[in-house]
Amino acid sequence: MYDLSTRERALALIATGRSLNSVSKEMGISRAAIRAWRICIEPRRRTGGSCPRCQDVPSPPEDGAAYAYLLGLYLGDGCINAHRRGVYFLRIVLDNAWPGIIDACETAIRSVRPDNSVCRVKKQGCVAVTGSSKHWPCLFPQHGPGMKHHRKIVLEAWQQAIVDAHPWAFIRGLIHSDGCRITNWTTRLVGGERKRYEYPRYFFTNKSDDIRKLFTDALVKVGVEWTVLARGSDPFNISIARKASVALMDTHVGPKY
Repeated sequence: MYDLSTRERALALIATGRSLNSVSKEMGISRAAIRAWRICIEPRRRTGGSCPRCQDVPSPPEDGAAYAYLLGLYLGDGCINAHRRGVYFLRIVLDNAWPGIIDACETAIRSVRPDNSVCRVKKQGCVAVTGSSKHWPCLFPQHGPGMKHHRKIVLEAWQQAIVDAHPWAFIRGLIHSDGCRITNWTTRLVGGERKRYEYPRYFFTNKSDDIRKLFTDALVKVGVEWTVLARGSDPFNISIARKASVALMDTHVGPKY
């Protein structure tokens, strides 16, 4: 991107009778660019929209609920990859079985970065909802090398403020990525007869101690009771089974769709 003074200098040299080729060589600017400046000297406006985190006074994303939901999806099933020219791709990989969640993910990405492109990349049994932007690392500072459960995952103060303001959106994003709602069953004696008894339950499974802690902290904030179910010696599973807590989750999250 050449500033206005550079453009004016190039056109001033052309106005003295210099050839396009000689000015191009002297200034190290392509002839095509100088030709374009003859038509419009004003620098082209940058596309992609400004980043709220890169402003002189950083601010949170405008749509806090969409960001909280997308943060949950990212912590569960997302990654950020560098591309050419400083562009990054945010990818959220979701199961084909849940087209409603795929739609919700795309809507959230478009809400957080409305001026950037979003696409769906079909893979075997899943879809990678992908958004491009130079500012994904600004918006998701948890980005880093390696798997999330091998490194520290801590929310910055501005992210925590969004999660505190929109805890259910954050919980919903985590459940939609690494959680589920199932129906368990057991048997009990009723009037001397053993009968089958079914009850719903939510699970959240993630190898990262930090991400599970973020999930359970949000549950506590909204009044949902939870327990840890260890897989062997590893406490990967968070269980929500109490009737009142399941009812809250059904109201604000519900089964995958």
